[in-house]
Amino acid sequence: MNAQSDISMKTDDVLRVELEVFRREHRDLDEAIAALIEKNTADQLTIRRLKKQKLLLKDKIAMVEDRLTPDIIA
Repeated sequence: MNAQSDISMKTDDVLRVELEVFRREHRDLDEAIAALIEKNTADQLTIRRLKKQKLLLKDKIAMVEDRLTPDIIA
């Protein structure tokens, strides 16, 4: 099942909880990446993988926010 149809089957309350979890995970990844860069304790491949995870979370956050935001025709 793809992510779009998975989102459409969930209630708004479930999506709001998931959105908060995704935002927290995104923030945690951001802090982890910054710490690794600052301490020079990780190789570039690890940092690249973490950044890719962060981008995927950003996409999930955008999809959930779009689902929760009502369409207003102006």
